[in-house]
Amino acid sequence: MGNQRRVYHRSAVTDADNMNRSVLRQIGMPMSDRRSVERNKIEQGQSGGRRTEELMATTNTPAISRYLLRKLEDLPEDIRARMLEVQEKAGFIPNVFLTLAHRPDEFRAFFAYHDALMLRDSGLSKAEREMIVVATSGANDCLYCIVAHGAILRIYAKNPLLADQVAANYRKADISARQKAMLDFALKVALRSVELVDADYERLRDHGFTDEDIWDIGAIAAFFALSNRMANLIGMRPNDEFHLLGRLPGKA
Repeated sequence: MGNQRRVYHRSAVTDADNMNRSVLRQIGMPMSDRRSVERNKIEQGQSGGRRTEELMATTNTPAISRYLLRKLEDLPEDIRARMLEVQEKAGFIPNVFLTLAHRPDEFRAFFAYHDALMLRDSGLSKAEREMIVVATSGANDCLYCIVAHGAILRIYAKNPLLADQVAANYRKADISARQKAMLDFALKVALRSVELVDADYERLRDHGFTDEDIWDIGAIAAFFALSNRMANLIGMRPNDEFHLLGRLPGKA
């Protein structure tokens, strides 16, 4: 293949709308009603604002973290605003926000780097970036990232089968040879980075990836290796909503 660079530009509003439509269709509730219900739950301490032990004591739902969850009203304004913005777009607050808010400074650093990698203009499509997350998270046995980013991958790829394939064995997934080469490199960064050699980079260049693309592949794999380990450390549980997102054709 040639070395022509394919650039995919950020389209946060479109992506958020697609995610939101998928959630709302599957729960069968108008967006205004869903937002009202979720906001009221948080304000009343019935959603992510509850402490872990309170959740365990009053419901049969397993705790979403081993660590104390801060109530929404007790969080710094910038973190609370970000959570409510995500809720407005998706219909719920992903547990990664609720759990990492236990340490606000680390929350800010984590999401700043996340956004720098996942939202920048790149030669990788949004679906390809999520493939890297799902494949490396599968190798690291990270339940949260497999489930949460698997849902995002299904939506971006408009394919209800792809995330499960990539998480289980990307080598047999319905993806291109170029994408398999990308994931080979990502897995090597995530698991055996000390073994990287010039031939690994040349193979990606042969598939049309630029050096900046290669940086993106490696940086996403490295960042989510951190994310996987933090999720496993604190026992982060994926939201139930993620399991069904993008599963039914035409619903994303």
